[in-house]
Amino acid sequence: MVRPTCLLACALWAACAQAAAPGGGAEGAPRAMLADIDGPIGPATAAFFDSVQRKAEQAGAAVIVLRMDTPGGLDRSMRDIVKTILASRIPVVGYVAPGGARAASAGTYILYAAHLAAMAPATNLGAATPIPVGGSWPEPKGGAAGAKAGPAPPAGESGQAPAQAEELKAVNDAVAYIRSLAQQRGRNADWAESAVRQARSLTAAEAVQLKVVDLLADDVGDLLRKIDGRSVALPQGTVTLHTAGAAVTAVLPGWRIRWLAVLTNPTIAYALLLVGIYGLLLEGYHPGAVLPGVTGGIALLMALYAFQLLPVNYAGLLLMGLGVALLIAEISAPSFGVLGFGGIAAFVLGSVLLLDTDVPGFGVNLGVIGGIALAAAAVLALTLFLVLRARRAPVVTGANAMVGQVAEVLEPFTGEGWALLLGERWRVRCALPQHAGARVRVTAVDGLLLTVEPAEPG
Repeated sequence: MVRPTCLLACALWAACAQAAAPGGGAEGAPRAMLADIDGPIGPATAAFFDSVQRKAEQAGAAVIVLRMDTPGGLDRSMRDIVKTILASRIPVVGYVAPGGARAASAGTYILYAAHLAAMAPATNLGAATPIPVGGSWPEPKGGAAGAKAGPAPPAGESGQAPAQAEELKAVNDAVAYIRSLAQQRGRNADWAESAVRQARSLTAAEAVQLKVVDLLADDVGDLLRKIDGRSVALPQGTVTLHTAGAAVTAVLPGWRIRWLAVLTNPTIAYALLLVGIYGLLLEGYHPGAVLPGVTGGIALLMALYAFQLLPVNYAGLLLMGLGVALLIAEISAPSFGVLGFGGIAAFVLGSVLLLDTDVPGFGVNLGVIGGIALAAAAVLALTLFLVLRARRAPVVTGANAMVGQVAEVLEPFTGEGWALLLGERWRVRCALPQHAGARVRVTAVDGLLLTVEPAEPG
């Protein structure tokens, strides 16, 4: 028989073991949440990091490690991530890894915003010049000489700043933004400005030497050991990190984030737009088909939702609309291809200008645009060929098809009588008397009366 004291001792031992387990109670090992940014930064990336931050707060994590390998991305998405980092009550460590990775363009801003910044060997960061929709800034003068670290000259003194007012405003805004992040984190603000104005880049070792990042780390475990004991400033005050031996929990994007990543892919959004347009057109030309209308409506709404998250050039969108209108006009009022080919040209130009193709990973695939343009041109050319062939073909239906047909007189008559034409009895009229069995040719149709003439001489 088991004594009650033994049962109580076993229960206490189990509770203590559970509290000592990693991630278990308050006295257990600290937990580090690991999130990866791999590829262009877009709306799905911002939504993913926001979910990671909320999960880390719910789990009581000691730190969030944001491992990055990105060529850059959208400005709005980058700023959303930076806002989440600045408001986070849990320290965020930006980590450029693994070897060969980079934090270019928008990734540089995120790295500057992180409470601690680290890089793995053989990685790089920089080239943070903002790129406008549909174009790029003029190349800075000086070539490779401009690659040296140091503060950038003021706008207009060396010709390196953009000349146009709107370009200058965008660059100065980006400079002020990244300098404010650098000053808040105590990092090299002058180099940050040169990364924006002159698109400069640094290797990992140079970044540590110039105090752009805080440290080098070979992997996540090495990173957690090296940042142990460091102090960071959070909204609730300064905290000291205790990350040595922390249990690392990798956070993967959920189905909603994955669906958003697919939907905001510019090529997918462009394809959905086409499906929506042509689906509604088919429903308009064939009322009651239902399926094209339903499919087109859903696809069009999904495309519009994606485009309101992406950097859309409205001039491109208007050109696409003009192209569709011209194609419809070609169907309604044929112009022997003038309106049709003009519509295809406008649609292709609008497709090229639709999205910001200079932002890495956020341009419509030119192969898709070219394939759609060639397919539309082939369909239009085939339609024109069939129309021209039909114009040259003889009439085979209706009253006009009877003109020129040969009929057989059924009984002798003078003036009007009866004849057999295409297996039917018709009332015919002829200026000459006819005998039974004579062959006559139709020259005109007047209702149910045919005007004929002798088909054979004499």
